[in-house]
Amino acid sequence: MSTTTSTPTPLGRAAAGTADYLDQRTGLGVAVKTFARKIFPDHWSFLLGEIALFSFVTILISGVFLTMFFVPSMAETHYNGPWDSLNGVQMSEAFSSTLRLSFEVRGGLLMRQIHHWAALIFMASIVTHMMRVFFTGAFRKPRELNWVVGFTLLILGLLAGFSGYSLPDDVLSGNGLRITDGVIKAVPIIGSYASYFVFGGEFPGQDLIPRLFTVHVLLVPALILALIGLHLLFVVLHKHTQYPGSGRKDTNVVGFPLFPIYVAKAGGYFFTVFGVIALMAATMSINPVWNYGPYDPSPVSAGAQPDWYMLFLEGSLRLMPGGAEFVTWGGYTVSMNVIVPAMIVPGILFTLLAIYPFVEAAVTGDKREHHVLDRPRNRPFRTSFGVSILVAFFILVLAGSNDLIATHFHLSINDITWVFRVLIFVGPWLAFLITKRICLGLQRKDRELVLHGHETGRIVRFASGEYIEVHKPLDAHERWLRVQHDNIRPLEIEPAEDARGVRRKGYQLDRVRQRLSQVFYEDRVEPVTPAELAAAHSHGEHDEIAADSHEPAQVGGGTHLVEPESETTADGRNPQV
Repeated sequence: MSTTTSTPTPLGRAAAGTADYLDQRTGLGVAVKTFARKIFPDHWSFLLGEIALFSFVTILISGVFLTMFFVPSMAETHYNGPWDSLNGVQMSEAFSSTLRLSFEVRGGLLMRQIHHWAALIFMASIVTHMMRVFFTGAFRKPRELNWVVGFTLLILGLLAGFSGYSLPDDVLSGNGLRITDGVIKAVPIIGSYASYFVFGGEFPGQDLIPRLFTVHVLLVPALILALIGLHLLFVVLHKHTQYPGSGRKDTNVVGFPLFPIYVAKAGGYFFTVFGVIALMAATMSINPVWNYGPYDPSPVSAGAQPDWYMLFLEGSLRLMPGGAEFVTWGGYTVSMNVIVPAMIVPGILFTLLAIYPFVEAAVTGDKREHHVLDRPRNRPFRTSFGVSILVAFFILVLAGSNDLIATHFHLSINDITWVFRVLIFVGPWLAFLITKRICLGLQRKDRELVLHGHETGRIVRFASGEYIEVHKPLDAHERWLRVQHDNIRPLEIEPAEDARGVRRKGYQLDRVRQRLSQVFYEDRVEPVTPAELAAAHSHGEHDEIAADSHEPAQVGGGTHLVEPESETTADGRNPQV
């Protein structure tokens, strides 16, 4: 018997030597080993975060290409190029270089559109990823800080998008910058000074495009990369969240290791995301700046809108009635018609979204770590609150398109605006109530299924003449899914006074927490307890069917075979024929 050993190739020896050299000096092997053994659950919704990551990588790749040809300058020039309708037109160097990128640089237009579509998908994936995290309770301890990191990434994404589509210096982006100038000037006392600082003088100045370029290609991407690294580090440090299911609990993770399974999946998924973005860029035009022309403050037309993720701010400004201004005793004008829609309304919505995990933890009084996700129906208040926030943003987005709605459907823009003004107050409230009722109804349905099983639509008759619908009982896995959630009740606090009649310190704060917890958890459906399940499945006089019983039972005038011990009646009994 002989054995053969393979001789390492020179390339293999060099790779092994390099890896050993780095491991001895950096300890990289331990980190790689730990990371490669990290277990990840297998569920499609976890890919939403990966879409955000891969679209950002696509943004970086295409952005490097664009940076080589874009000229971030507001210096005036006259265009002379293949787009005949703009030949001889005075414009900025920024707009001229954008036209050159689009028509003269090989692959330039494709890279511009890849960059823009990737930015839109990046923001969409961040929003949907945060929705998944919010509605499933993935922000609970120990992930509150990671929620804040994700929220900051959302804000940075808005800033990156705004600074990016403002760079071409066309009419559309110029209108957006003009709105920004108005919002900055609306800040009491310091508004005019802040505007001069941002624009380098009276709007539009000569310094804004170079400053936006620095923010867009250096400052914001660096912050986003740093926070993405921190976000992924938190994912590795904490056990990955997983959806509820049999065998899954807060002390384990059911899934597959990162290497080699998820490494291969992630590699293929990146090329899928990149391919879809490239296909969209090649077939769907976006931001055709040559149709808008260079920035000129005089043209104003319907249909001028920012990208979708900034449209809520546009809608908020359009809904606010004009004339809500007053002059203070010091002679300062306070423009509430700008401050309320541009600062207060978005500030309230974003602040509620950012602090919600901490508020829920405070009113719940739960200090345990949570690694198993919630079913949205089992947290009616949280789900209803999230839906109401989304409805508010959706109404503002539609309001930002009120002119397009009016022109396309031949409606009065004033009537549309008033409808949205009413909806912004009524819509979120109605969405909250309806969603809460739906969640409670689904919870009651779960109780019914656990106690009595699935309806089969089959009616059997007992020997006594009683007619009963046959129900199919749940298996252990399905039953566990519907009863595993915690039964959270409103907080109970100590009395306001102790046994000696002395008022207890901190009572007022505890009372506030108790009232909030009642708002969160007073309307609830208790999960089925083992005692209730045993009582529902206890059999009376019709105990069980013999294993070999296949005698026909009368069903609605016909005959029917009853499957032994596989189905129960609505009251938990097995029909005996």
